[in-house]
Amino acid sequence: MFTVVSFVGFTVLVAILSWWKTRGDDLSTKEGYFLAGRGLPGIVIAGSLMMTNLSAEQLVGTNGQAFAGNMSTMAWEATSAFALIILAFVILPRFLKGGVATIPEFFEMRYDTATMRLFSVLFLIAYVITMLPTILYSGAVALAKIFNIQEIFGVSYFTAIAVVCAATGIIGMCYAVFGGLKAVAYSDTINGVGLIIGGFAVPILGIIALGKLDGGGFLAGIEHFATATPEKMNAWSAPSALPPEVPWPLLFTGMFVNNLFYWATNQSIIQRSLGGKNLAEGQKGAIWAGFFKCLDVFVIVIPGIIAFQLLAANGQMDTSVGMAADQAYPLLVMEVIPKPLLGFLAAVMFGAILSSFNSVLNSASTIFTLNIWQPIWGKDADNNKVVKVGQIFGTVVGVIAIIISPFVMYFGTGIMNFINECWGFFSMPLLTAVLFGLLSKKAPAIAPKIIVPLHMVLYGLTKVIPFFSQFHYLYVVFALFVLECIIYFICIKVAPRETDWEMPDAQVLDMTPWKTGKYWAIAGIAVVVLMYIIFSPLVLA
Repeated sequence: MFTVVSFVGFTVLVAILSWWKTRGDDLSTKEGYFLAGRGLPGIVIAGSLMMTNLSAEQLVGTNGQAFAGNMSTMAWEATSAFALIILAFVILPRFLKGGVATIPEFFEMRYDTATMRLFSVLFLIAYVITMLPTILYSGAVALAKIFNIQEIFGVSYFTAIAVVCAATGIIGMCYAVFGGLKAVAYSDTINGVGLIIGGFAVPILGIIALGKLDGGGFLAGIEHFATATPEKMNAWSAPSALPPEVPWPLLFTGMFVNNLFYWATNQSIIQRSLGGKNLAEGQKGAIWAGFFKCLDVFVIVIPGIIAFQLLAANGQMDTSVGMAADQAYPLLVMEVIPKPLLGFLAAVMFGAILSSFNSVLNSASTIFTLNIWQPIWGKDADNNKVVKVGQIFGTVVGVIAIIISPFVMYFGTGIMNFINECWGFFSMPLLTAVLFGLLSKKAPAIAPKIIVPLHMVLYGLTKVIPFFSQFHYLYVVFALFVLECIIYFICIKVAPRETDWEMPDAQVLDMTPWKTGKYWAIAGIAVVVLMYIIFSPLVLA
């Protein structure tokens, strides 16, 4: 009972505080609803970026990958800092100068309306079919286990998952549909404080539990963690390694471009930075988020290793990839967290789930409303009508995601692997369209129209041709990135844009850059390098 009370208490507190911070905001305008009135400070952007990315699919899925693999899984987190630095200094200044509200809007400015519609549809498909259902499902895996829903109510596992997915989705829709981006961002930040407390409690208490195995305490647990399974400590997997491990050559190739796509061109992520009050605050948010991503390793990678040492080394758990590994984090939580604190941790996880769900839902509404509905059917619509359409669309998408979400359990490759492989169908065409759109004056509109269908066909073929199963899928992603860059260069040479393109100056924000931003960026790079030295054969592996 105390678990339920503490869970409800913290969840209601977040809702009240988010309402209080946004109670006087004007949500009747496009910028007020979709971009938080372009008034977000750097720390709120950083917290929202972290919480949008860090959800149950990370807590459950990435820890599951570490459980079944090794520390190379941390590449998904730590190396994101490099992509966020490029976002801060290369991409964000250009987007903010042009007053860009959505990535598809930029595609219309840079290429043409057909390109904008093409990518808008791709984003919506990815959000509705992949991201939203997986967020709900992965959260349900953890919460159903913590609250023991299957046993208490005597229902099947599928039913327990479906009920939790529905409850989470409905509450998430309330934030995203009725509160707009600012309510989402502030709830993210408040939940971030709880996640710092609850998230770090799991590895700390897990290390204490490891120490007890050797008859000691926390220090004995650290020694056990560092020495018991040295093969698990290696972040530099062999070039031929397969998922869930990350081969070391991918750190400089496929992982780099994949992170660049996610952090610099993914609408649900970059929308937080586009809502900054000025360029300096947007850059602070991006770079500080890079530091948070390094801290994420202690929350969503190391617990997976602890779970292996505590629960699997003695035969208590199946170590195979997929649903078995995805149970590692919830089971570790049940093992090490005191019962009175389970409700608080569940509330923190619930907040992380809501954060990712409502952020993606808000982005889907933004793309549909501003890039599809308004240009076609709502050219003369006032602000109230535009916002209303966004709310209706968000509600419809949320319901569809709730219906799909329980069926994610039947994909046996593991939560994170499923998400990342699905994104592979869309990622590189989006990334190359943004990079060449921003950095080339001559890239023509025909280039992305060639690349989108070509990429989807080629990537799809690698999923059905047995030869490619011996390679990590990020090698395929990087190879396609290189091919698509070559196609852009050929298009620029053969059929260049008739007039040089320049980003217009919308003059909506102060574009003064962050004075000390480069020093913070260097510090962030140093932290990532140090982490890879520690988790290498030179030190722990």
